[in-house]
Amino acid sequence: MYERYYGLRERPFELTPNPRYLFLSANHREGLSHLQYGMAGGTGITLLVGDAGTGKTTLVHAALAQQKANAVSVCLSNPILTRPEFFEFLTWAFGLPSAAETSKTRFLLELTRMLTERQAAEQTAALIVDEAQCLSHELLEEIRLLANIETTVDKLLSVVLVGQPEFAERMNHPSLRQLKQRVALRCVLPSLDAAETAAYISNRVSVAGGRADQLFTGGAIDTIFEYSQGIPRTISVICDNALVSGFAADERPVGRQTVLDVCRDFDLHRAVTPTSPIAPSFAAGVPAASPPRDSSFF
Repeated sequence: MYERYYGLRERPFELTPNPRYLFLSANHREGLSHLQYGMAGGTGITLLVGDAGTGKTTLVHAALAQQKANAVSVCLSNPILTRPEFFEFLTWAFGLPSAAETSKTRFLLELTRMLTERQAAEQTAALIVDEAQCLSHELLEEIRLLANIETTVDKLLSVVLVGQPEFAERMNHPSLRQLKQRVALRCVLPSLDAAETAAYISNRVSVAGGRADQLFTGGAIDTIFEYSQGIPRTISVICDNALVSGFAADERPVGRQTVLDVCRDFDLHRAVTPTSPIAPSFAAGVPAASPPRDSSFF
Protein backbone atom coordinates (compact mmCIF):
# COMPACT_ATOMS: atom_id res chain seq x y z
CA MET A 1 0.00 0.00 0.00
CA TYR A 2 2.64 2.53 1.07
CA GLU A 3 5.79 0.64 0.08
CA ARG A 4 6.58 2.52 -3.13
CA TYR A 5 5.85 5.89 -1.55
CA TYR A 6 8.45 5.28 1.16
CA GLY A 7 10.95 3.47 -1.10
CA LEU A 8 10.45 0.03 0.46
CA ARG A 9 10.49 -3.41 -1.13
CA GLU A 10 7.89 -4.71 1.33
CA ARG A 11 6.01 -3.76 4.44
CA PRO A 12 8.51 -3.84 7.33
CA PHE A 13 6.12 -4.12 10.25
CA GLU A 14 4.06 -7.23 9.54
CA LEU A 15 3.12 -9.14 12.70
CA THR A 16 4.19 -12.58 11.48
CA PRO A 17 7.22 -14.13 13.28
CA ASN A 18 9.51 -13.81 10.25
CA PRO A 19 13.11 -14.67 11.27
CA ARG A 20 14.42 -12.32 8.53
CA TYR A 21 13.22 -9.43 10.67
CA LEU A 22 14.68 -10.80 13.89
CA PHE A 23 16.16 -8.01 16.00
CA LEU A 24 18.53 -9.25 18.66
CA SER A 25 18.85 -6.95 21.63
CA ALA A 26 21.22 -8.20 24.31
CA ASN A 27 18.29 -9.85 26.09
CA HIS A 28 16.90 -11.36 22.89
CA ARG A 29 20.32 -12.74 22.02
CA GLU A 30 20.48 -14.36 25.45
CA GLY A 31 16.97 -15.77 24.96
CA LEU A 32 17.92 -17.25 21.60
CA SER A 33 21.03 -18.83 23.11
CA HIS A 34 18.94 -20.40 25.87
CA LEU A 35 16.52 -21.84 23.31
CA GLN A 36 19.31 -23.24 21.15
CA TYR A 37 21.11 -24.75 24.13
CA GLY A 38 17.90 -26.18 25.54
CA MET A 39 16.90 -27.73 22.21
CA ALA A 40 20.35 -29.24 21.70
CA GLY A 41 19.60 -31.96 24.23
CA GLY A 42 20.54 -33.19 27.66
CA THR A 43 19.37 -30.22 29.72
CA GLY A 44 15.86 -31.21 30.74
CA ILE A 45 13.34 -28.34 30.79
CA THR A 46 14.07 -24.84 29.49
CA LEU A 47 11.76 -21.94 30.36
CA LEU A 48 11.52 -18.70 28.36
CA VAL A 49 9.27 -16.05 29.92
CA GLY A 50 8.22 -12.74 28.43
CA ASP A 51 5.23 -10.45 28.23
CA ALA A 52 2.87 -10.68 25.25
CA GLY A 53 4.48 -9.17 22.16
CA THR A 54 8.10 -9.22 23.34
CA GLY A 55 9.22 -11.56 20.54
CA LYS A 56 9.20 -15.03 22.12
CA THR A 57 7.59 -16.77 19.15
CA THR A 58 9.97 -15.08 16.71
CA LEU A 59 12.91 -16.39 18.77
CA VAL A 60 11.42 -19.89 18.67
CA HIS A 61 11.17 -19.75 14.87
CA ALA A 62 14.74 -18.44 14.66
CA ALA A 63 16.01 -21.27 16.87
CA LEU A 64 14.15 -23.84 14.78
CA ALA A 65 15.58 -22.37 11.56
CA GLN A 66 19.14 -22.60 12.91
CA GLN A 67 19.06 -26.10 14.44
CA LYS A 68 21.24 -28.87 13.09
CA ALA A 69 20.02 -31.13 10.31
CA ASN A 70 20.08 -34.21 12.56
CA ALA A 71 17.73 -32.60 15.12
CA VAL A 72 14.01 -33.13 15.29
CA SER A 73 11.97 -30.51 17.13
CA VAL A 74 8.22 -30.52 17.54
CA CYS A 75 6.58 -27.15 18.21
CA LEU A 76 3.12 -27.00 19.75
CA SER A 77 1.78 -23.45 19.36
CA ASN A 78 -1.81 -24.07 20.47
CA PRO A 79 -1.65 -26.13 23.67
CA ILE A 80 -5.33 -25.92 24.56
CA LEU A 81 -5.80 -29.66 24.05
CA THR A 82 -7.26 -32.59 25.89
CA ARG A 83 -4.90 -35.36 26.98
CA PRO A 84 -5.91 -37.66 24.05
CA GLU A 85 -5.50 -34.78 21.58
CA PHE A 86 -2.06 -34.01 23.02
CA PHE A 87 -0.84 -37.56 22.49
CA GLU A 88 -2.45 -37.67 19.05
CA PHE A 89 -0.52 -34.53 18.10
CA LEU A 90 2.79 -35.88 19.40
CA THR A 91 2.26 -39.20 17.61
CA TRP A 92 1.84 -37.38 14.31
CA ALA A 93 4.55 -34.75 14.91
CA PHE A 94 7.24 -37.25 15.95
CA GLY A 95 6.31 -39.62 13.14
CA LEU A 96 5.38 -42.50 15.43
CA PRO A 97 3.23 -45.41 14.23
CA SER A 98 -0.44 -44.45 14.25
CA ALA A 99 -1.14 -47.21 16.76
CA ALA A 100 0.77 -45.13 19.34
CA GLU A 101 -2.21 -42.84 19.83
CA THR A 102 -4.49 -45.72 20.78
CA SER A 103 -3.11 -45.96 24.32
CA LYS A 104 -0.70 -44.11 26.55
CA THR A 105 1.29 -47.28 27.14
CA ARG A 106 1.76 -47.83 23.41
CA PHE A 107 2.67 -44.17 22.95
CA LEU A 108 5.35 -44.23 25.65
CA LEU A 109 6.84 -47.45 24.29
CA GLU A 110 7.04 -46.05 20.75
CA LEU A 111 8.36 -42.65 21.88
CA THR A 112 11.01 -44.19 24.13
CA ARG A 113 12.09 -46.52 21.33
CA MET A 114 12.41 -43.60 18.90
CA LEU A 115 14.29 -41.42 21.39
CA THR A 116 16.66 -44.22 22.32
CA GLU A 117 17.46 -44.87 18.66
CA ARG A 118 18.08 -41.17 18.07
CA GLN A 119 20.32 -40.92 21.10
CA ALA A 120 22.38 -43.90 19.89
CA ALA A 121 22.78 -42.11 16.54
CA GLU A 122 23.78 -38.86 18.32
CA GLN A 123 20.59 -37.14 17.15
CA THR A 124 18.54 -34.86 19.38
CA ALA A 125 14.79 -34.51 19.93
CA ALA A 126 12.90 -31.63 21.51
CA LEU A 127 9.36 -30.63 22.36
CA ILE A 128 8.67 -26.88 22.31
CA VAL A 129 5.40 -25.56 23.74
CA ASP A 130 4.56 -21.95 22.91
CA GLU A 131 1.83 -20.11 24.86
CA ALA A 132 2.61 -22.43 27.77
CA GLN A 133 0.44 -20.34 30.10
CA CYS A 134 -2.55 -21.98 28.35
CA LEU A 135 -1.51 -25.52 29.32
CA SER A 136 -3.90 -27.39 31.57
CA HIS A 137 -2.61 -28.81 34.83
CA GLU A 138 -2.93 -32.37 33.51
CA LEU A 139 -0.88 -31.59 30.39
CA LEU A 140 1.82 -29.92 32.50
CA GLU A 141 2.05 -33.16 34.47
CA GLU A 142 2.27 -35.19 31.26
CA ILE A 143 5.05 -32.91 29.98
CA ARG A 144 6.94 -33.31 33.24
CA LEU A 145 6.78 -37.07 32.88
CA LEU A 146 7.91 -36.90 29.24
CA ALA A 147 10.92 -34.87 30.37
CA ASN A 148 11.76 -37.77 32.70
CA ILE A 149 12.51 -40.11 29.79
CA GLU A 150 16.24 -40.61 30.24
CA THR A 151 19.18 -42.92 30.54
CA THR A 152 21.49 -42.85 33.55
CA VAL A 153 23.52 -40.10 31.88
CA ASP A 154 21.27 -38.32 29.35
CA LYS A 155 17.86 -36.75 29.01
CA LEU A 156 16.37 -38.20 25.83
CA LEU A 157 13.75 -35.52 25.23
CA SER A 158 14.46 -31.83 25.69
CA VAL A 159 11.44 -29.74 26.67
CA VAL A 160 11.15 -25.98 26.07
CA LEU A 161 8.25 -24.07 27.65
CA VAL A 162 7.61 -20.55 26.34
CA GLY A 163 5.05 -18.45 28.14
CA GLN A 164 3.93 -15.17 29.62
CA PRO A 165 4.84 -13.94 33.13
CA GLU A 166 1.72 -15.45 34.68
CA PHE A 167 3.07 -18.87 33.73
CA ALA A 168 6.17 -18.30 35.85
CA GLU A 169 3.91 -17.25 38.71
CA ARG A 170 1.81 -20.36 38.23
CA MET A 171 4.93 -22.51 38.52
CA ASN A 172 5.21 -21.38 42.15
CA HIS A 173 2.08 -23.33 43.06
CA PRO A 174 2.90 -26.27 45.37
CA SER A 175 1.20 -28.71 42.99
CA LEU A 176 3.77 -27.84 40.31
CA ARG A 177 6.86 -27.99 42.52
CA GLN A 178 8.12 -31.15 40.82
CA LEU A 179 7.92 -29.47 37.40
CA LYS A 180 9.60 -26.33 38.70
CA GLN A 181 12.47 -28.38 40.14
CA ARG A 182 13.16 -29.81 36.69
CA VAL A 183 13.69 -26.41 35.05
CA ALA A 184 17.39 -26.40 34.19
CA LEU A 185 17.48 -23.17 32.16
CA ARG A 186 15.39 -20.04 32.60
CA CYS A 187 15.46 -16.74 30.74
CA VAL A 188 13.29 -13.64 31.08
CA LEU A 189 12.68 -11.53 27.97
CA PRO A 190 11.96 -7.90 28.95
CA SER A 191 10.62 -5.11 26.76
CA LEU A 192 13.02 -2.91 24.77
CA ASP A 193 14.51 0.29 26.13
CA ALA A 194 14.54 3.57 24.18
CA ALA A 195 17.74 2.94 22.24
CA GLU A 196 16.69 -0.63 21.44
CA THR A 197 13.30 0.61 20.21
CA ALA A 198 15.04 2.93 17.74
CA ALA A 199 17.36 0.10 16.67
CA TYR A 200 14.38 -2.27 16.26
CA ILE A 201 12.63 0.19 13.94
CA SER A 202 15.82 0.86 11.98
CA ASN A 203 16.54 -2.86 11.58
CA ARG A 204 13.09 -3.70 10.23
CA VAL A 205 13.08 -0.75 7.83
CA SER A 206 16.56 -1.69 6.60
CA VAL A 207 15.53 -5.30 5.91
CA ALA A 208 12.60 -3.92 3.89
CA GLY A 209 15.00 -1.80 1.80
CA GLY A 210 14.61 1.61 3.42
CA ARG A 211 16.11 4.01 5.94
CA ALA A 212 14.36 4.77 9.22
CA ASP A 213 15.41 8.44 9.26
CA GLN A 214 13.57 8.91 5.97
CA LEU A 215 10.39 7.36 7.37
CA PHE A 216 10.18 8.75 10.91
CA THR A 217 11.38 11.91 12.63
CA GLY A 218 13.31 11.66 15.89
CA GLY A 219 10.27 12.97 17.74
CA ALA A 220 8.09 10.32 16.15
CA ILE A 221 10.44 7.55 17.30
CA ASP A 222 10.51 9.00 20.83
CA THR A 223 6.72 8.95 20.87
CA ILE A 224 6.56 5.39 19.54
CA PHE A 225 8.74 4.28 22.45
CA GLU A 226 6.70 6.22 25.00
CA TYR A 227 3.38 4.73 23.94
CA SER A 228 4.53 1.20 23.03
CA GLN A 229 6.35 0.76 26.35
CA GLY A 230 9.06 -1.02 24.35
CA ILE A 231 6.86 -3.98 23.35
CA PRO A 232 8.02 -5.02 19.85
CA ARG A 233 4.57 -6.08 18.64
CA THR A 234 3.06 -2.76 19.74
CA ILE A 235 5.95 -0.87 18.14
CA SER A 236 5.18 -2.63 14.84
CA VAL A 237 1.46 -1.85 15.08
CA ILE A 238 2.13 1.84 15.71
CA CYS A 239 4.74 2.09 12.94
CA ASP A 240 2.61 0.32 10.33
CA ASN A 241 -0.44 2.45 11.02
CA ALA A 242 1.64 5.64 11.18
CA LEU A 243 3.04 4.86 7.72
CA VAL A 244 -0.48 4.26 6.38
CA SER A 245 -1.60 7.60 7.82
CA GLY A 246 1.54 9.35 6.57
CA PHE A 247 0.99 7.98 3.08
CA ALA A 248 -2.61 9.23 3.08
CA ALA A 249 -1.49 12.68 4.24
CA ASP A 250 1.52 12.83 1.88
CA GLU A 251 3.82 13.08 4.90
CA ARG A 252 7.44 11.98 4.63
CA PRO A 253 9.00 11.48 7.11
CA VAL A 254 6.18 10.73 9.53
CA GLY A 255 6.10 13.15 12.44
CA ARG A 256 5.15 13.01 16.10
CA GLN A 257 1.57 14.21 15.65
CA THR A 258 0.74 11.39 13.24
CA VAL A 259 2.09 8.87 15.74
CA LEU A 260 0.02 10.49 18.50
CA ASP A 261 -3.10 10.21 16.35
CA VAL A 262 -2.44 6.50 15.81
CA CYS A 263 -1.89 5.93 19.54
CA ARG A 264 -5.14 7.73 20.30
CA ASP A 265 -7.00 5.52 17.80
CA PHE A 266 -5.60 2.39 19.44
CA ASP A 267 -6.26 3.74 22.95
CA LEU A 268 -2.57 3.51 23.86
CA HIS A 269 -1.29 5.56 26.77
CA ARG A 270 2.03 7.20 27.48
CA ALA A 271 3.95 5.24 30.09
CA VAL A 272 5.40 7.54 32.74
CA THR A 273 6.40 6.40 36.23
CA PRO A 274 8.51 8.17 38.88
CA THR A 275 11.22 5.52 38.52
CA SER A 276 11.04 5.24 34.72
CA PRO A 277 11.28 8.68 33.11
CA ILE A 278 10.51 9.06 29.45
CA ALA A 279 13.54 8.59 27.27
CA PRO A 280 15.16 11.77 25.93
CA SER A 281 14.85 12.55 22.24
CA PHE A 282 16.98 10.44 19.95
CA ALA A 283 17.75 13.63 18.09
CA ALA A 284 19.72 14.70 21.15
CA GLY A 285 21.79 11.55 20.92
CA VAL A 286 21.39 10.70 24.60
CA PRO A 287 21.11 6.94 25.22
CA ALA A 288 18.51 5.66 27.63
CA ALA A 289 19.43 3.39 30.51
CA SER A 290 18.66 -0.29 30.08
CA PRO A 291 16.07 -1.82 32.44
CA PRO A 292 17.40 -4.05 35.21
CA ARG A 293 17.77 -7.72 34.33
CA ASP A 294 15.75 -10.31 36.23
CA SER A 295 18.22 -12.93 37.38
CA SER A 296 16.04 -14.52 40.06
CA PHE A 297 14.88 -18.13 39.80
CA PHE A 298 11.11 -17.74 39.61
